[in-house]
Amino acid sequence: MSAYASAYKALTSDRALRPNEAAQLLAELRVENGKELADAVERDLSGKYRRTATDTEASFRRKRREYGAAMRVVNAFRHLAAAPFRPALPPQRNRSTS
Repeated sequence: MSAYASAYKALTSDRALRPNEAAQLLAELRVENGKELADAVERDLSGKYRRTATDTEASFRRKRREYGAAMRVVNAFRHLAAAPFRPALPPQRNRSTS
């Protein structure tokens, strides 16, 4: 059963949830929603950064670099969504672009 269905069932039942049950249910919802969102963004990115017939080598390298940066953000989002309680942010990569 999906986390959304479990949450709906818990909310519509006559029995009140205990705090630890509610916390677990919310954590499952966060993980499920985060995974769905990251998968959708990844599908969109893979279509956006494909090589086209009009791309030069330089423009394709730029696309590949942008795709890599976007995928790092998507993977960091997956990591945050899958963290059980207090997610730790990954270290920031400071890189000069000038």
